[in-house]
Amino acid sequence: MIRINLLPHREIRRKQQQQQFFIALGVVAAIGVGIWFVVHTYLGGRFEQQVKRNQFLSDEITKLDKQIAEINKVKEQTAALLARKKVVETLQANRSEVVHLLDQLVRQLPDGVYLKGVKQTGSKVAINGYTQSQARVSTLMRNLDSSPFLENPGLVEIKAAVVGNQRINEFTLNINVTRQQTEDAQKAGAKPAAKAAGK
Repeated sequence: MIRINLLPHREIRRKQQQQQFFIALGVVAAIGVGIWFVVHTYLGGRFEQQVKRNQFLSDEITKLDKQIAEINKVKEQTAALLARKKVVETLQANRSEVVHLLDQLVRQLPDGVYLKGVKQTGSKVAINGYTQSQARVSTLMRNLDSSPFLENPGLVEIKAAVVGNQRINEFTLNINVTRQQTEDAQKAGAKPAAKAAGK
């Protein structure tokens, strides 16, 4: 019987299998490294792109914040200018108010009534004076109420007083000055009137 030694053949076969295994392992490792490199490169690119986007957004937000601050500053300046304009318009509209007030007081003052003091606070005027009779105070109030520049006279008090050894009545009354409208208000009031006239 012939005996065949298969050990060398098995050894060679084992070496070939080991070589194939290491080759396959190397290929798998190379593929894994390649996939890792591609994924890493892709994610790195996406990360850098996102960082650039974030930086762009931050820059734009900073610009918008500056623009908003400028807009707020312009709004504050505009509000201040409008307030000044309103004050100037009010002063222009009411600059003759004192003249009209004094003129009307002189014109509407009946005989037997003497003024002691006139004090204006805003549109409200406090009048102090002396009169020979209470009826003349009523006449004064009716006269003031009929004035186009004065309105809503109200008697605060009237009491007996002695001035120069003579018994008279001392009175205090309040009255409102009719504020003249500004040009804008007059124009706004004129438009409805013109429409009503057109109808």
